[in-house]
Amino acid sequence: MAAAGLRSLAGGRSVPPAVIWAPALVVGAALLLPLVYLVVRTFDGGGEVWDLLFRQRVAEILGRTILLVATVTAASVALALPLAWLTTRTDLPFRRAWVVLSALPLVIPSYVAGFIVVAALGPRGMLQQALDGPFGVDRLPDIHGFAGAMLTLTFLSFPYVVLTVRAALLRVDPSLEETSRGLGRGSWVTFFFVTLPLLRPGIAAGGLLVALYTLSDFGAVSLLRYETFTWAIFVQYESALDRTLGAGLSLSLVVLALAIVGLELFSRGRARYYSSSSAASRPPSRVSLGRWRWPAVVFCSTVVAVSLAAPMSILGYWVVRGISAGEPFNLVWEAVGNSVYIAALAATVAVAAALPVAALSVRYPGVLSGLLERLSYVGFALPGIAIALALVFFGARYAPPLYQTTGLLLLAYVVLFLSPALGAVRTSLLQISPRIEEAARGLGNSPLRAFSSVTLPVARPGILAGWALVFLLVMKELPATLILSPIGFNTLATSIWSAASEAFFARAALPALLLIAASAIPLAFLMLRERR
Repeated sequence: MAAAGLRSLAGGRSVPPAVIWAPALVVGAALLLPLVYLVVRTFDGGGEVWDLLFRQRVAEILGRTILLVATVTAASVALALPLAWLTTRTDLPFRRAWVVLSALPLVIPSYVAGFIVVAALGPRGMLQQALDGPFGVDRLPDIHGFAGAMLTLTFLSFPYVVLTVRAALLRVDPSLEETSRGLGRGSWVTFFFVTLPLLRPGIAAGGLLVALYTLSDFGAVSLLRYETFTWAIFVQYESALDRTLGAGLSLSLVVLALAIVGLELFSRGRARYYSSSSAASRPPSRVSLGRWRWPAVVFCSTVVAVSLAAPMSILGYWVVRGISAGEPFNLVWEAVGNSVYIAALAATVAVAAALPVAALSVRYPGVLSGLLERLSYVGFALPGIAIALALVFFGARYAPPLYQTTGLLLLAYVVLFLSPALGAVRTSLLQISPRIEEAARGLGNSPLRAFSSVTLPVARPGILAGWALVFLLVMKELPATLILSPIGFNTLATSIWSAASEAFFARAALPALLLIAASAIPLAFLMLRERR
């Protein structure tokens, strides 16, 4: 009976081994906790909640949210695709440096980026003051609203696509491109008709992460005054004693997130993304940029300057300005250690949780794998405060020993950030022929041994990319950390928030710079160890 049920859930295909479906079900149960909480709170409110949800104002907020998500995702893909290709397949100068620098904007919290944009480009901001004296410019175009939110979120989130596309490029069999060129097709034709279709899983996975990140962002949109669904949810949670409407809005956000995930699943199609040849994969030959060499450097420099160098320079300016004004600065080394420790632990747990779900999705597609995959993306789209309150409810009611412990905080991080790990791991597994695993099992290896000794080493680029993504996200996560952290457990994110919330932004600049530096070291180590 159990085998028949699993076969049905797997879409009639072979039954997955217990070592895959059992941990995948445990992960799915953890992902269901916030949804159960939201459903219970919403339906407790009766019909009044549904009347409020179907107001015209909610429809207008939904339209603005969809517009922002679509434009940020498209712009991020447009920036990331050439960056990933240049740093993976060409003789771009300083290629390894661009690999790390193009990923670092992920560590900048959106609330810090929002403050930076307003302070630099807003009314009476740093740019306007610099132009006022020599040029007499007394007003700049208003950065608040859609334009400011779109540009800010694009330059914060394009690295999601860079990392997933790079992982896909590192797994593409170069013989496919060589065969195309051998048939007389040029480099551009080969790229658009051979390489680009093979990158579709990586582009879709990265684009999905960008879309869900934009959907769940609160810091940038609130500071830049662009009202989205998440902003409305935060206002409800913070201003109302009754959180029923906030839960109802969060459920609506879940529906929107599932619609986005559905579009991503549709974009995958049923194509095969691995080579049918049993020959060993080898590194591709480098493409010579020739006269495009230095224009490519200018492109990479411009993207890095806007997304990383400018924010860091402004933070450095505030630190110097604060020191000059006598601002007391305390180097929060304890917060640095706590941040690195919890981020590394959460990234490891999230990748371990993503592996069985990704294996089930790629090797045994069906109802069960599809459901688990969709659940994993819901947590990434929900505001951190909704996840945190759901786990507070769970811990206080049903698991008191877990309440205010590192274990409950780790559970929140896994629910929030499982999808980045899953997207990167799944992309790598898609490009590994199942014949390799079948051959290993044919030699007498168990499914677990075949997967760990054959599949995992080949999928290493995607696993490392997923680990790095989760590490960076946990380093800057704020709402869940504030609510669920054990007493006295301070991180860099909470230190930044504490100073910024009291309008001491010069004091917030130093931990913000430390956050970037602490994230850069392990990220650089991981990225530079990738197979070239």
